[in-house]
Amino acid sequence: MVKRPKSDFWTVGIVPERLDRLTPQRLRELRERIVWMPPAGDWCYYADPFAMREGDQLHVFVEHFDYRTKRADLQRLTLDLRDGRWGAPEPVLRQPFHLSYPFVFEDEGQVWMVPESSQAEEVALYRAVDGHARSTRWERVRALLPVRAVDASLLKHDGRWWMFYALIGPDKQDQRELHVAFADSLQGPWTPHAANPVRSANDGARPAGTPFIDAQGHVTLPVQDSRTSYGGAARWVRFDRLTPDTVEVRALPETFTGDLAHDGFASGLHTMSACGDFTLIDVKRIERSRHRQWLDWKRRVRRWLGKA
Repeated sequence: MVKRPKSDFWTVGIVPERLDRLTPQRLRELRERIVWMPPAGDWCYYADPFAMREGDQLHVFVEHFDYRTKRADLQRLTLDLRDGRWGAPEPVLRQPFHLSYPFVFEDEGQVWMVPESSQAEEVALYRAVDGHARSTRWERVRALLPVRAVDASLLKHDGRWWMFYALIGPDKQDQRELHVAFADSLQGPWTPHAANPVRSANDGARPAGTPFIDAQGHVTLPVQDSRTSYGGAARWVRFDRLTPDTVEVRALPETFTGDLAHDGFASGLHTMSACGDFTLIDVKRIERSRHRQWLDWKRRVRRWLGKA
């Protein structure tokens, strides 16, 4: 008998704790206080959350994936921190290729985004035209790197910009290799580090959220732990040295798993992003259904007919 196809479904939660103070034990202690995002709809999910806060409004940017098209766009849902209510999802960015991981940040009075757009074979920088997180118009400014990279995560540190990313390649290269690039300014030029890949390991390589500076002054990066499955867990790697000439990086021992936050989505956790006093996570459940075969068949037919 043919196995029912496996489908991953993710959901997004807002944890009331700073990312740099979060531990697996602390995540478990806070599980009853996590605010979960509403469902994305039939055969859809929200994942890869990043956020910006404006007063009592937390603007959360997410990947919105639809199994019927097997493609994602980027949406924004706003959480009112006064009453815990979510606003309706709003489209942020659509392209003729898959988008995910909407890494949003502010610099020099502008709001920027570096989404995952590996199908376009570039790491691209976008700017909010209206200059704020509520913007409904985003313009592509330029390509920062002409590579098939995923989950690029940026940090400005000691007067220099750093980018952490993974590359699409054979044998699940994106899940086992961490790459670094640096630049004197956000818009570049960006230089891939001569030591790339700076880490090669299934227990933590692909970026999984916001880089930050820890209490000892070290650059620390959430990464995916892919030993059990894609997105099975997250952990942190710490850079003991990070210069244009030298990289020394090691994985920290603790892992963050979905069961710490949600019994119904215990199969994975693969994003940990920072927004002030909040950490945004996503957690995974796995579903097996014959209906998924029907959806895949319909999608292939549309593609054959030129209607995809």
